[in-house]
Amino acid sequence: MGISRARFLAAAGAAAVAPIVAAAPAHAGGRQRPIRRGVCYAVGDGDVPGTGWMAARMRSDLRSISRDLHANAVSVYGTGPERLAATAAEAAGHGLSVWLQPRQGDVPPADIIDHLAETGRHAERLRRGGARVVLSVGCEFVLFVPGIVPGADVLERVRNLQSGNFDPVVMQRRLAAFTARAARMGRSVFRGPLTYGASYDETVDWSLFDIISANYYGDRPRRDLAPHLRLGKPLAVTEFGCCTYEGAAANGGMGWDVVDYTREPPQIAGNLVRSEQDQARYLTDRLSDFASMDLPAAFVYDFVSPGAPHRRNPRYDLDLASYSIVRTIWADDTDPANGWRWEPKVAFDALARQFARLPVASAAE
Repeated sequence: MGISRARFLAAAGAAAVAPIVAAAPAHAGGRQRPIRRGVCYAVGDGDVPGTGWMAARMRSDLRSISRDLHANAVSVYGTGPERLAATAAEAAGHGLSVWLQPRQGDVPPADIIDHLAETGRHAERLRRGGARVVLSVGCEFVLFVPGIVPGADVLERVRNLQSGNFDPVVMQRRLAAFTARAARMGRSVFRGPLTYGASYDETVDWSLFDIISANYYGDRPRRDLAPHLRLGKPLAVTEFGCCTYEGAAANGGMGWDVVDYTREPPQIAGNLVRSEQDQARYLTDRLSDFASMDLPAAFVYDFVSPGAPHRRNPRYDLDLASYSIVRTIWADDTDPANGWRWEPKVAFDALARQFARLPVASAAE
């Protein structure tokens, strides 16, 4: 895809309003059980030339995720079964629990199912080899799969969702049908735990899956996630995150919407103030919430956003609109193909300390 995931995170949430419900109870005795704590890691072609997947960079990143971030899990997502498989195998080699999610958009539904099938076969081989693997059949199909809501591409579907230009009954029927189709394919090629990366307020038939997965960008998880907790299945937060400016947490999944892409080069709209501290505070607060709620897994979105470089001039500091926990530095401000590197943000170090303090799961958990 030619567009960053962060540029349309909020669309599914705009289509519905979460019910107000009672908070879920904390774990008896106040003790926390081990949690799969990790980060989302993308594979794919990149948003701009020079930012796509590279094997050597991937190996270095996963080493840092395991050794420096103290993660014990990683959610590997994106396009290209071979890239997904290589990244998952490398993660497993570091002892990480692997949540593998093929993610395609703006291609025919049959191609999405074929992509899932091939990725699932790789996941099954990895599982049979002894790795801890969860297969996710996809992410927020209402956005990624053509035909569920009107729109020729993801951005047009986002606009239709936000403007109400869709039939919710038809949308739900088509979403349910495609989700069931994906679940059947996932089961046919993979024998381990199966899930689907849903927007937290998306209506899903969770009987199809072993694990409930919620992509969550809010600040009241006990209220918002309580309906899932009552279903009697494990609930994982497969995405949570915050952009890197003051007030970004209040914007949640719309935090990315501060870049004017009609300009060349793109620039930040308004007078935002960079705040790595605010991003770190949001992430560590939510992780504490999820651990106290006894959730079995939680994944920070995102590890790195190479197409959104950090620059000293705040007008062109696209990292402000990034959810990543590392900042990308281009060797040449105008062309990432000339080389780039990343540096840890405050959030990286804060999460590393928090990850290291959380209870450690045994190999069998």
